[in-house]
This record gives sequence, C-alpha cells and structure tokens, in this order.
Amino acid sequence: MKNLLKPLTLFALVLSLVISTGVTAAPSKILFGSCGHQDKKIPIFNAINKEKGDLFIFLGDNIYGDTNDMDVLADKYQRLGAKPGFKTLKAQTPIIAMWDDHDYGQNDAGKEYPHKEQSRQIMLNFWGEPANSARRTRSDGIYTSYMYGENEQTIQVIMPDLRWNRDALNHVGELEYYTKRKLNNQGPYSPSEVKGASMLGEAQWQWLEQELKKPAAIKLIASSLQLLPDFTGWESWANFPEDRNRLFALIKKHKVNGVVIISGDTHWGEISKYQQNLDYPLIEMTSSGLTEKWKDVSPNKHRVGNFTHSVNYGDLSIDWQQTDPTISLKLKGIDGQVIMQSDFSLSSISPYK
Repeated sequence: MKNLLKPLTLFALVLSLVISTGVTAAPSKILFGSCGHQDKKIPIFNAINKEKGDLFIFLGDNIYGDTNDMDVLADKYQRLGAKPGFKTLKAQTPIIAMWDDHDYGQNDAGKEYPHKEQSRQIMLNFWGEPANSARRTRSDGIYTSYMYGENEQTIQVIMPDLRWNRDALNHVGELEYYTKRKLNNQGPYSPSEVKGASMLGEAQWQWLEQELKKPAAIKLIASSLQLLPDFTGWESWANFPEDRNRLFALIKKHKVNGVVIISGDTHWGEISKYQQNLDYPLIEMTSSGLTEKWKDVSPNKHRVGNFTHSVNYGDLSIDWQQTDPTISLKLKGIDGQVIMQSDFSLSSISPYK
C-alpha cells in the first residue's frame, strides 16, 4: 500500500500543476511583460496582481542569468521566485513563459551557447513545465503553443524560440558603430547577408507553419524580440530578413486571420503597425521592462505615437460579448495607469473568409 501511494501522490501533484497553469475558456485579459532583474525590487507586480488577469505571459529576460555556471543560473531563478509579488502572481494567475538571451544564458547568445541543454531544464523546472513535455526533449528548442477557448472564441498563443537555433549575428565595425550607429541610438547589428540565416531553424519553421494553419479567432505571436520594426541595430527579426519575410508570406499564403504580436527585450515600450504587402495591418505591442529601462530609444518608422522608457507591462483585453469583438492593447506603468493604447475590432484583422 505504501509503494502504491507514491505514484498516486506524484500523479496528483502533476495533475494539480496542469490544472493550476491551465486556461480553458478564452481569456478576456492577457497580461504580459519582460526584462525583470531578479536582484532588483519589482514593485510593478503590485499593479499586475490587482488586475487579476486570466493569463500572464513572460516574454523573456525573465531573469538576468548571464553565466556559464548552472548553479548560478538556478539560484537567480530562485531569487525571482522568492519575491512576494511573483509569489502572488503565480498563486492567482496562470503563467506561460519563453526565454530570451539573458535567461537563456548569455547576452545576445544563439545556437553556440554551450550550456543550453542544462539551461533548458532549469528554466522549465522553474516554470513548472510537465515532465513529459516536448519542450524538455525536442532537439531544436523550447518553442510551444497554447490554444484557449472554443468555437468562435479562441485564442492561440504561439511562442517561438529565437535562441536555440539562432545563427550568427552580423556586426558592423567598431568605427561605424561609434561614429554613426551610437549617435543615432542604434545598436551594432545589421541584417544578415548569409543565405538561409535564421533564428528559428527549418524544423521550427515547419512546426510554425502548421501552427499558423490551426483555426483560431486570434493568433497571438508572443515573440521575445521585436518583429515589426525594420531596423534598430539591436537584436530583432529584422536582422534575419528571410525569417521575417517568410512569416509574412505564410500569413498571406494560408490566409491566417487575427494575428496580433507582443514582444519584449528592448527596455522601452511602444506600439508598431505594419501593412507592407499584407492584406491587413499587423500590430505589435512591445512591453519592456518590468525593471529595466533604456533612455536611448532607437528610431522606428512603424511606431504608432510615442514610446516610453518607464517600467511597464502589457494588457491585451478582448470583449467577447460584442458581435465583432473589440481588442484593446494597453501599455501600463508602475501604478497600472495607461501609458498608450490601441483599440481595433477583430474584423479589422480578419479579412479572409
């Protein structure tokens, strides 16, 4: 009898984890953020917890690991986990998470990072990923998706892994950086000129194409890096133009309705809008950071309105009660006040029949 109890207890524990992190009905309020330093106070959690969102998405740089020592990396996750605001969030709100470079292991790291397998397990353990999850064993990254709701009220959250397979970045020379880029608040990177260079890798692309073909009213692409801005000189999809163009082409090819993008990484917040050679406008809200701020905001010709370099989090709310649901994207500050906002109807981003 004693031996029987152990597997039953383990099963109950796993089942409770699945239940506690699951969302069955289509969420009406999805909160999200990125770039929170585990060694700093994170008072913005107070405003986030007052919202009582249906889901919270951590978009990456959820800690600043930046190490080759896996004990150090694990300890930094525990420092985040010990914060009262995080404990409250975890207790009351389902959470899903993707990594970016700092929680992957090193600043601006890609496929060359030598400890990515150990880092993966540490990360997934912290976020309560089930032991049998494909994210733990897949050979090319921790990308994943979630489907919430049913019938006409469905949201699919697609979370690509932009680290595990990422090819080398294209750097400008030091002279050009200091004489041109830095003066224009731009970083040291340029679009790759290598044919086939990718952040995702081919296997992940095949997966992503199948995910895009699944029926859902809203397709929320949760990207750890900015997707729509053409060029900042920092890390973004624009540094891998074949990836970016391939995504746009797949949206058109498969007549994918309802795509909305959220992103992190930048240490500033903004809204971008893009419709070049597309059948409807793509809208992206960048929320960064929960603690981190960057004063030298880069140019972005697709930016709608102004930017903020104050700490912030994102709020994607959907009014499912309307015949044509309204989608509201808000960027909110440390006290929960709205800094910027974009409202649009679901039909405005769903041209395909």
